[in-house]
Amino acid sequence: MEIIVFFILLGVGFFVGKQREEKHYASIKEREKKTLHVPIVNFGAKQALPHAHETKMFAGSVVVANDYFKTVAAGLRNLVGGRMVVYESLVDRGRREALLRMKEEAMEWGASQVVNVRFETSNIGGQSKQGLSAVEIMAYGTGIR
Repeated sequence: MEIIVFFILLGVGFFVGKQREEKHYASIKEREKKTLHVPIVNFGAKQALPHAHETKMFAGSVVVANDYFKTVAAGLRNLVGGRMVVYESLVDRGRREALLRMKEEAMEWGASQVVNVRFETSNIGGQSKQGLSAVEIMAYGTGIR
């Protein structure tokens, strides 16, 4: 009986997780097109910063959870080592979503660009026996107008 429940959860996790991930990526791509006019620029320590009348710090944060299929697949991959491909899309979606939330907030304020953007990542919920449960990703930078 337990094996049947395992395979049902695995199947549901795969199909529902895949569908929700595709829907999220579609939303991200659509919103990225709307924010293209606000560039993100990173400056080195010895580069001059652009002239600004006003500046303000902006941050975008997102928590993305893993589906059951990815958790099981990562657990199996952990046995032999190597790239955790199932987590790469999770982190990619999280970074892009956090960046978009930061840019959208900056656009509401009227920023012409966002400079020196940084990312912070943290594990939420700790390590389960099979792998990561959720990840929080935060993007922050200085908006200039």
